[in-house]
Amino acid sequence: MGKRITLFLLGLILVASCKDANPDTPKTDDKPVKIVRVITPQFNQDSAYQYIQNQVDFGPRVPNSKGHLACASWLNSKLQSFGAETIIQKGEVTAFNGDKLNIQNIIGQFSPEKTQRILLFAHWDTRPVADKDIKDADKPIDGANDGGSGVGVLLEIARQFSLKEPNYGVDIIFFDAEDYGTFRGRSSSMKDDWCLGSQYWGKNPPIPNYRPKYGILLDMVGEKNAQFPKEYFSTYFAKNLVDKVWNTGRRLGYSNYFISTELGYNQQITDDHRYVNILANIPSIDIISYDPNQNKFGDYHHTHADNMDIIDKNSLKAVGQTVIEVIYQEK
Repeated sequence: MGKRITLFLLGLILVASCKDANPDTPKTDDKPVKIVRVITPQFNQDSAYQYIQNQVDFGPRVPNSKGHLACASWLNSKLQSFGAETIIQKGEVTAFNGDKLNIQNIIGQFSPEKTQRILLFAHWDTRPVADKDIKDADKPIDGANDGGSGVGVLLEIARQFSLKEPNYGVDIIFFDAEDYGTFRGRSSSMKDDWCLGSQYWGKNPPIPNYRPKYGILLDMVGEKNAQFPKEYFSTYFAKNLVDKVWNTGRRLGYSNYFISTELGYNQQITDDHRYVNILANIPSIDIISYDPNQNKFGDYHHTHADNMDIIDKNSLKAVGQTVIEVIYQEK
Protein backbone atom coordinates (compact mmCIF):
# COMPACT_ATOMS: atom_id res chain seq x y z
CA MET A 1 0.00 0.00 0.00
CA GLY A 2 2.82 2.41 0.86
CA LYS A 3 4.59 1.78 -2.48
CA ARG A 4 1.39 2.41 -4.40
CA ILE A 5 0.91 5.76 -2.67
CA THR A 6 4.53 6.68 -3.34
CA LEU A 7 4.22 5.83 -7.04
CA PHE A 8 0.92 7.70 -7.27
CA LEU A 9 2.42 10.84 -5.70
CA LEU A 10 5.45 10.60 -7.98
CA GLY A 11 3.12 10.48 -10.99
CA LEU A 12 1.31 13.61 -9.81
CA ILE A 13 4.62 15.44 -9.43
CA LEU A 14 5.68 14.44 -12.97
CA VAL A 15 2.35 15.57 -14.43
CA ALA A 16 2.51 18.87 -12.56
CA SER A 17 6.07 19.47 -13.70
CA CYS A 18 4.97 19.17 -17.34
CA LYS A 19 2.39 21.92 -16.99
CA ASP A 20 3.07 25.54 -18.00
CA ALA A 21 4.01 27.68 -15.05
CA ASN A 22 1.60 30.34 -16.34
CA PRO A 23 -1.78 28.75 -17.21
CA ASP A 24 -2.95 32.05 -18.73
CA THR A 25 -0.27 32.07 -21.45
CA PRO A 26 -2.00 31.67 -24.85
CA LYS A 27 -0.98 28.52 -26.69
CA THR A 28 -1.01 27.22 -30.24
CA ASP A 29 -0.26 23.53 -30.59
CA ASP A 30 0.94 23.53 -26.97
CA LYS A 31 3.52 26.24 -27.70
CA PRO A 32 3.35 29.63 -25.92
CA VAL A 33 2.33 32.54 -28.16
CA LYS A 34 4.11 35.81 -27.56
CA ILE A 35 1.70 38.77 -27.53
CA VAL A 36 3.38 41.65 -29.35
CA ARG A 37 2.18 45.20 -28.74
CA VAL A 38 1.78 47.29 -31.86
CA ILE A 39 4.41 50.02 -32.08
CA THR A 40 2.75 53.41 -32.41
CA PRO A 41 4.44 55.89 -34.77
CA GLN A 42 5.84 59.08 -33.31
CA PHE A 43 3.69 62.09 -34.11
CA ASN A 44 5.77 64.92 -35.60
CA GLN A 45 4.68 68.26 -34.15
CA ASP A 46 6.91 70.22 -36.53
CA SER A 47 5.08 68.70 -39.47
CA ALA A 48 1.67 69.48 -37.95
CA TYR A 49 2.77 73.06 -37.30
CA GLN A 50 3.78 73.48 -40.94
CA TYR A 51 0.40 72.18 -42.11
CA ILE A 52 -1.28 74.86 -40.01
CA GLN A 53 1.00 77.50 -41.52
CA ASN A 54 0.14 76.23 -45.00
CA GLN A 55 -3.57 76.80 -44.30
CA VAL A 56 -3.04 80.27 -42.85
CA ASP A 57 -1.03 81.20 -45.93
CA PHE A 58 -4.20 80.85 -48.01
CA GLY A 59 -5.75 83.62 -45.93
CA PRO A 60 -9.16 83.29 -44.24
CA ARG A 61 -10.94 80.12 -45.43
CA VAL A 62 -14.45 81.59 -45.46
CA PRO A 63 -16.97 79.87 -47.75
CA ASN A 64 -17.38 81.59 -51.15
CA SER A 65 -13.90 83.16 -50.95
CA LYS A 66 -10.84 82.53 -53.16
CA GLY A 67 -8.80 81.40 -50.17
CA HIS A 68 -11.48 78.86 -49.34
CA LEU A 69 -11.39 77.34 -52.85
CA ALA A 70 -7.61 77.23 -52.98
CA CYS A 71 -7.31 75.59 -49.57
CA ALA A 72 -9.96 72.99 -50.45
CA SER A 73 -7.94 71.92 -53.47
CA TRP A 74 -4.78 71.73 -51.35
CA LEU A 75 -6.42 69.65 -48.62
CA ASN A 76 -7.76 67.20 -51.19
CA SER A 77 -4.34 66.82 -52.84
CA LYS A 78 -2.58 66.36 -49.47
CA LEU A 79 -4.89 63.54 -48.44
CA GLN A 80 -4.39 61.87 -51.81
CA SER A 81 -0.61 62.23 -51.51
CA PHE A 82 -0.80 60.23 -48.28
CA GLY A 83 -2.67 57.41 -49.99
CA ALA A 84 -6.26 58.29 -49.19
CA GLU A 85 -9.16 57.86 -51.57
CA THR A 86 -11.01 61.16 -51.42
CA ILE A 87 -14.62 62.24 -51.72
CA ILE A 88 -15.52 65.90 -52.08
CA GLN A 89 -19.07 66.47 -50.89
CA LYS A 90 -20.23 69.76 -52.36
CA GLY A 91 -23.45 71.46 -51.40
CA GLU A 92 -25.19 74.73 -50.66
CA VAL A 93 -26.36 75.74 -47.19
CA THR A 94 -28.09 78.81 -45.87
CA ALA A 95 -26.52 80.74 -43.01
CA PHE A 96 -28.42 82.43 -40.19
CA ASN A 97 -28.38 85.76 -42.07
CA GLY A 98 -29.58 84.32 -45.36
CA ASP A 99 -26.15 84.01 -46.98
CA LYS A 100 -25.94 81.11 -49.42
CA LEU A 101 -22.71 79.24 -48.78
CA ASN A 102 -21.05 76.90 -51.26
CA ILE A 103 -19.46 74.27 -49.04
CA GLN A 104 -17.08 71.36 -49.45
CA ASN A 105 -16.81 68.52 -46.95
CA ILE A 106 -13.48 66.85 -47.75
CA ILE A 107 -13.31 63.14 -46.96
CA GLY A 108 -10.20 60.97 -47.04
CA GLN A 109 -10.60 57.18 -46.72
CA PHE A 110 -7.59 55.11 -45.69
CA SER A 111 -7.88 51.38 -46.47
CA PRO A 112 -11.51 51.72 -47.61
CA GLU A 113 -11.74 47.95 -48.05
CA LYS A 114 -11.55 47.43 -44.29
CA THR A 115 -14.91 47.00 -42.57
CA GLN A 116 -13.65 47.99 -39.11
CA ARG A 117 -13.28 51.77 -39.20
CA ILE A 118 -12.59 54.86 -37.10
CA LEU A 119 -13.66 58.42 -37.90
CA LEU A 120 -11.46 61.46 -37.26
CA PHE A 121 -12.72 64.94 -38.07
CA ALA A 122 -12.16 68.68 -37.76
CA HIS A 123 -13.58 71.81 -39.38
CA TRP A 124 -11.43 73.59 -41.94
CA ASP A 125 -13.36 76.83 -42.51
CA THR A 126 -12.69 80.04 -40.58
CA ARG A 127 -14.84 82.66 -38.89
CA PRO A 128 -16.08 85.31 -41.38
CA VAL A 129 -15.87 88.08 -38.78
CA ALA A 130 -13.73 88.90 -35.72
CA ASP A 131 -16.83 89.67 -33.71
CA LYS A 132 -15.04 89.45 -30.34
CA ASP A 133 -12.36 91.92 -31.36
CA ILE A 134 -12.32 95.67 -30.70
CA LYS A 135 -10.65 96.41 -34.05
CA ASP A 136 -11.70 95.30 -37.54
CA ALA A 137 -14.51 93.29 -36.02
CA ASP A 138 -16.23 92.95 -39.38
CA LYS A 139 -13.22 91.30 -41.07
CA PRO A 140 -12.44 87.56 -41.21
CA ILE A 141 -9.75 85.96 -39.04
CA ASP A 142 -6.73 83.76 -39.77
CA GLY A 143 -8.16 80.87 -37.78
CA ALA A 144 -4.79 79.32 -36.99
CA ASN A 145 -6.18 77.56 -33.95
CA ASP A 146 -9.92 77.66 -34.60
CA GLY A 147 -9.93 75.67 -37.81
CA GLY A 148 -6.27 75.29 -38.67
CA SER A 149 -4.97 73.31 -35.68
CA GLY A 150 -7.34 70.35 -35.85
CA VAL A 151 -6.75 69.99 -39.58
CA GLY A 152 -2.97 70.28 -39.14
CA VAL A 153 -2.91 67.50 -36.55
CA LEU A 154 -5.07 65.24 -38.72
CA LEU A 155 -2.88 65.83 -41.77
CA GLU A 156 0.16 64.72 -39.80
CA ILE A 157 -1.72 61.64 -38.62
CA ALA A 158 -2.65 60.96 -42.25
CA ARG A 159 1.03 61.22 -43.19
CA GLN A 160 1.81 58.58 -40.57
CA PHE A 161 -0.82 56.29 -42.12
CA SER A 162 1.11 56.47 -45.38
CA LEU A 163 4.22 55.23 -43.56
CA LYS A 164 2.59 52.56 -41.41
CA GLU A 165 -0.94 51.30 -41.92
CA PRO A 166 -3.04 50.84 -38.74
CA ASN A 167 -5.18 47.74 -38.21
CA TYR A 168 -8.39 49.73 -38.60
CA GLY A 169 -9.49 51.60 -41.66
CA VAL A 170 -9.66 55.33 -40.91
CA ASP A 171 -11.75 58.09 -42.43
CA ILE A 172 -10.71 61.72 -42.03
CA ILE A 173 -13.35 64.37 -42.67
CA PHE A 174 -12.72 68.10 -42.89
CA PHE A 175 -16.12 69.69 -42.32
CA ASP A 176 -16.98 73.05 -43.83
CA ALA A 177 -19.05 76.00 -42.56
CA GLU A 178 -18.72 75.13 -38.88
CA ASP A 179 -17.93 78.70 -37.89
CA TYR A 180 -20.61 80.68 -39.73
CA GLY A 181 -22.94 80.88 -36.72
CA THR A 182 -24.70 83.97 -35.42
CA PHE A 183 -22.44 87.01 -35.25
CA ARG A 184 -21.98 88.59 -31.84
CA GLY A 185 -24.45 91.42 -31.34
CA ARG A 186 -26.85 89.91 -33.87
CA SER A 187 -29.93 87.86 -33.17
CA SER A 188 -31.27 84.95 -35.19
CA SER A 189 -34.35 82.79 -35.13
CA MET A 190 -32.49 80.01 -36.93
CA LYS A 191 -32.09 76.84 -34.92
CA ASP A 192 -28.76 75.02 -35.24
CA ASP A 193 -27.01 77.89 -37.02
CA TRP A 194 -23.52 76.50 -36.34
CA CYS A 195 -21.84 73.43 -37.87
CA LEU A 196 -23.63 73.68 -41.18
CA GLY A 197 -21.22 71.36 -42.98
CA SER A 198 -21.57 68.46 -40.56
CA GLN A 199 -25.34 68.92 -40.56
CA TYR A 200 -25.35 68.73 -44.35
CA TRP A 201 -23.21 65.59 -44.21
CA GLY A 202 -25.45 63.98 -41.60
CA LYS A 203 -28.61 64.65 -43.63
CA ASN A 204 -27.02 63.67 -46.96
CA PRO A 205 -24.72 60.71 -46.22
CA PRO A 206 -22.09 60.43 -48.97
CA ILE A 207 -21.12 56.91 -47.85
CA PRO A 208 -24.07 54.45 -47.65
CA ASN A 209 -24.47 52.51 -44.40
CA TYR A 210 -21.46 54.19 -42.85
CA ARG A 211 -20.90 52.76 -39.37
CA PRO A 212 -17.44 53.38 -37.89
CA LYS A 213 -16.72 52.19 -34.36
CA TYR A 214 -16.49 55.79 -33.11
CA GLY A 215 -15.47 59.32 -34.02
CA ILE A 216 -12.99 61.84 -32.56
CA LEU A 217 -13.25 65.56 -33.27
CA LEU A 218 -10.29 67.92 -32.90
CA ASP A 219 -11.08 71.64 -32.50
CA MET A 220 -8.80 74.39 -31.19
CA VAL A 221 -6.06 72.01 -30.07
CA GLY A 222 -2.96 74.11 -30.75
CA GLU A 223 -2.84 76.95 -28.24
CA LYS A 224 -0.13 77.20 -25.59
CA ASN A 225 -0.98 75.46 -22.30
CA ALA A 226 -4.17 74.08 -23.80
CA GLN A 227 -6.54 72.29 -21.44
CA PHE A 228 -9.01 69.69 -22.64
CA PRO A 229 -11.82 69.06 -20.15
CA LYS A 230 -14.30 66.25 -20.73
CA GLU A 231 -16.89 68.04 -22.82
CA TYR A 232 -20.58 67.57 -21.95
CA PHE A 233 -21.96 66.08 -25.19
CA SER A 234 -18.91 63.82 -25.43
CA THR A 235 -19.53 62.23 -22.04
CA TYR A 236 -23.29 62.12 -22.71
CA PHE A 237 -22.97 60.20 -25.98
CA ALA A 238 -19.67 58.31 -25.59
CA LYS A 239 -18.37 58.31 -22.02
CA ASN A 240 -16.35 55.11 -22.47
CA LEU A 241 -14.53 56.65 -25.41
CA VAL A 242 -13.84 59.83 -23.44
CA ASP A 243 -12.34 57.80 -20.62
CA LYS A 244 -10.29 55.75 -23.07
CA VAL A 245 -8.80 58.78 -24.81
CA TRP A 246 -8.20 60.77 -21.63
CA ASN A 247 -6.61 57.78 -19.87
CA THR A 248 -4.36 57.27 -22.88
CA GLY A 249 -3.28 60.89 -22.86
CA ARG A 250 -2.55 60.84 -19.16
CA ARG A 251 -0.64 57.54 -19.47
CA LEU A 252 1.56 59.13 -22.13
CA GLY A 253 2.40 61.99 -19.76
CA TYR A 254 -0.07 64.62 -20.95
CA SER A 255 -2.18 64.96 -17.81
CA ASN A 256 -1.71 68.75 -17.85
CA TYR A 257 -3.59 68.80 -21.14
CA PHE A 258 -6.16 66.04 -20.66
CA ILE A 259 -7.63 67.25 -17.39
CA SER A 260 -10.20 65.26 -15.44
CA THR A 261 -12.76 68.09 -15.18
CA GLU A 262 -16.15 67.25 -16.66
CA LEU A 263 -18.18 70.09 -18.14
CA GLY A 264 -21.77 70.27 -16.95
CA TYR A 265 -25.00 70.75 -18.85
CA ASN A 266 -24.75 74.53 -18.58
CA GLN A 267 -21.27 74.39 -20.15
CA GLN A 268 -22.24 72.38 -23.21
CA ILE A 269 -20.39 73.21 -26.43
CA THR A 270 -22.10 73.05 -29.81
CA ASP A 271 -19.57 71.53 -32.20
CA ASP A 272 -19.52 69.14 -35.16
CA HIS A 273 -19.49 66.03 -32.97
CA ARG A 274 -22.98 66.89 -31.70
CA TYR A 275 -24.46 66.42 -35.17
CA VAL A 276 -22.34 63.36 -35.94
CA ASN A 277 -23.87 61.82 -32.81
CA ILE A 278 -27.45 62.97 -33.42
CA LEU A 279 -27.76 62.69 -37.20
CA ALA A 280 -25.42 59.79 -37.97
CA ASN A 281 -25.68 57.95 -34.65
CA ILE A 282 -21.90 57.56 -34.45
CA PRO A 283 -20.58 57.78 -30.86
CA SER A 284 -18.23 60.75 -31.07
CA ILE A 285 -16.25 62.99 -28.75
CA ASP A 286 -14.67 66.43 -28.92
CA ILE A 287 -11.11 67.27 -27.90
CA ILE A 288 -11.39 71.04 -27.53
CA SER A 289 -9.49 73.59 -25.45
CA TYR A 290 -11.70 75.33 -22.90
CA ASP A 291 -11.15 76.99 -19.53
CA PRO A 292 -13.63 75.30 -17.17
CA ASN A 293 -12.89 77.72 -14.33
CA GLN A 294 -13.69 80.86 -16.30
CA ASN A 295 -16.24 79.12 -18.54
CA LYS A 296 -14.77 80.45 -21.76
CA PHE A 297 -12.47 79.81 -24.67
CA GLY A 298 -9.11 81.56 -24.90
CA ASP A 299 -8.90 85.32 -25.32
CA TYR A 300 -7.89 84.82 -28.97
CA HIS A 301 -11.27 83.22 -29.75
CA HIS A 302 -13.02 84.89 -32.71
CA THR A 303 -10.45 87.71 -32.77
CA HIS A 304 -7.51 88.57 -35.00
CA ALA A 305 -5.23 87.20 -32.30
CA ASP A 306 -6.08 83.72 -33.60
CA ASN A 307 -2.90 83.59 -35.68
CA MET A 308 0.30 81.53 -35.77
CA ASP A 309 1.68 83.35 -32.72
CA ILE A 310 -0.58 81.36 -30.41
CA ILE A 311 0.19 77.93 -31.87
CA ASP A 312 2.36 75.78 -29.58
CA LYS A 313 4.06 72.62 -30.80
CA ASN A 314 3.85 70.98 -27.37
CA SER A 315 0.06 71.13 -27.47
CA LEU A 316 0.03 69.70 -30.99
CA LYS A 317 2.26 66.84 -29.81
CA ALA A 318 0.07 66.05 -26.80
CA VAL A 319 -3.08 65.76 -28.89
CA GLY A 320 -1.54 64.12 -31.93
CA GLN A 321 0.39 61.46 -30.02
CA THR A 322 -2.64 60.63 -27.88
CA VAL A 323 -4.99 60.21 -30.84
CA ILE A 324 -2.51 58.21 -32.89
CA GLU A 325 -1.87 55.95 -29.88
CA VAL A 326 -5.59 55.25 -29.55
CA ILE A 327 -5.85 54.38 -33.24
CA TYR A 328 -2.84 52.07 -33.48
CA GLN A 329 -3.67 50.25 -30.25
CA GLU A 330 -7.32 49.69 -31.19
CA LYS A 331 -8.17 45.98 -31.01
